[in-house]
Amino acid sequence: MSCTAMAVRPVGFPARPASYAQGHAFKKQTWEAVANFEAFDRDSDPYGEHDFGLLEVDGRKLYFKIDYYGLDLASASDDPADRRRTNRVLTIMLAEEY
Repeated sequence: MSCTAMAVRPVGFPARPASYAQGHAFKKQTWEAVANFEAFDRDSDPYGEHDFGLLEVDGRKLYFKIDYYGLDLASASDDPADRRRTNRVLTIMLAEEY
């Protein structure tokens, strides 16, 4: 399942100096790479949740993570499968920023 099929609401790139400075073309490539990512395996996705990935864009390694918050965006969702009660937040960062 691709990230777009999960109805993730992107909130933008984090204000980290290295990822923020990459420019519009890099960010667009990254969104497309995350949306089409399907290389989940047992090591990076042991529970089959498809909420974490490592990918490469323009020679740069990136991580993405999807977290499941309640509607208040302050606490975890009590039912991540229920879209009416869950906000999915996508975080993308350069691996060097971790």
